[in-house]
Amino acid sequence: MRAKAIAVLTICACLAFCASSQKKIQKAREKDPKYQYNLGLFYINQSNVDEAIKYFVKALSLDARFYQAWNMIGLAHASKGHLEEAIKAYQKSLEINPQFTEVHNNLGTVYQEMGLLDKAETAYKAALSDPTYLNRESPAYNLARLYVLQNRLDEALDNVQKSIQFKPRFAMAHDLRGVILEKLDNLPEAIASYEAATKIVPEEVPFRYRLAVAHFKAGNYAKAKEIFLKISTQVTDAESKDAIANYLKLIRDKGGLGPA
Repeated sequence: MRAKAIAVLTICACLAFCASSQKKIQKAREKDPKYQYNLGLFYINQSNVDEAIKYFVKALSLDARFYQAWNMIGLAHASKGHLEEAIKAYQKSLEINPQFTEVHNNLGTVYQEMGLLDKAETAYKAALSDPTYLNRESPAYNLARLYVLQNRLDEALDNVQKSIQFKPRFAMAHDLRGVILEKLDNLPEAIASYEAATKIVPEEVPFRYRLAVAHFKAGNYAKAKEIFLKISTQVTDAESKDAIANYLKLIRDKGGLGPA
């Protein structure tokens, strides 16, 4: 009986110690800006933007110079369409750390969405010009998109090719390169770029759709028909279904390839 009583007392002591330790850990976490920031990242990855902002703000209340938290607050506001608030948050981040290059790229995307294309270009170039920035494929790609909008196709091509050099398996960059080359009437190279994109991300229907259209324009009707038929069961919106049906009808009329 005495042994059992000692065992019970030992278990109770262990439980009390564990509870006390857990409280200490929780208290430490409450005062840890990095922990609060990571909680914000968790919630933003769960698409719970409001909850994420709450924890980023908590991180800043514990460390006013936590510039990464301002950047994430900017991203959170941008995802909600609160573009002016996003700009303010990004600028706060840069005030604390002007060398935080990621913010320049994020600012550029907001400026572009607001139609402030000159400011967007300046921001993207600032990000691209930093040789220590590990994600330079992103501002290069964004500059290319911007130049396509402005019909500055040679500059767009130059930047999208830089993006691919920085990250050879960047599928969206290969796809954009195809769009640019198609606009420049270079269909063989456009087709090669679309094919590169579809090899990297085979399930991306828009990449395959643009590849099929390029084949159609190049007169490769059998190949175009093959791709259109494959993706026709994967699109759900009426506009895409109608576009594919129209291309299949044109192929049938032009190529005599039998019923679609």
